[in-house]
Amino acid sequence: MTAIRLLLVDDDPLVRAGLSLMMGGAQDIEIVGEAADGGEVEALVDRTRPDVVLMDIRMPSVDGLTATRRLRAREDAPQVVVLTTFHADEQVLRALRAGAAGFVLKDTPPAQIVDAVRRVAAGEPVLSPTVTRQLMAHAAGTAADDRRARARARVAVLGEREREVTLAVGRGLSNAEIAAALFMSVATVKTHVSRVLAKLDLNNRVQIALLAYDAGLLDEDRPGPDA
Repeated sequence: MTAIRLLLVDDDPLVRAGLSLMMGGAQDIEIVGEAADGGEVEALVDRTRPDVVLMDIRMPSVDGLTATRRLRAREDAPQVVVLTTFHADEQVLRALRAGAAGFVLKDTPPAQIVDAVRRVAAGEPVLSPTVTRQLMAHAAGTAADDRRARARARVAVLGEREREVTLAVGRGLSNAEIAAALFMSVATVKTHVSRVLAKLDLNNRVQIALLAYDAGLLDEDRPGPDA
């Protein structure tokens, strides 16, 4: 079994030591490097080739948001999980829009942080449906009308089935749940997700969900008062 290569980025040496300690107990995870600032990340990624970067948001020189955006613009970019203190922080939303695959709270139990790294390495976003709804509600509350207009223009290029899959991703459904709901195979769902990502120039399912909310697709999906 090939170990998941992990890069730790946090300006607090105690936090890095704690993360290193908890990850050291996982036989399938190898810590390949540590950084104290986002400005060090790209050079370390070039040197260590991590699969996942566990990234603090708030750092004194180059913050995690900027570092995430720079990483996700690269070819063969590693997945990024952001570390934060508050789950509904505006910076978390900005990091997800920049391409982070999800986030974990700094006070998350160690086993769950280890599981988050494994899930992201396997291509799964680290956002529970409950947390997703909290984030999306926050995004909807702060989004301007022009953001909705831009989002609607972007999703207009999708075909009917692609739009249905986009809506299902926005609702937080897994591939298996989407397949059951839309009467298609899991392989077909994965194909549609890949096409949506390519058409909309997005990095991951989290960004699909955010765009679905921005465009108001989930508002349209809600039953009316007489339903």
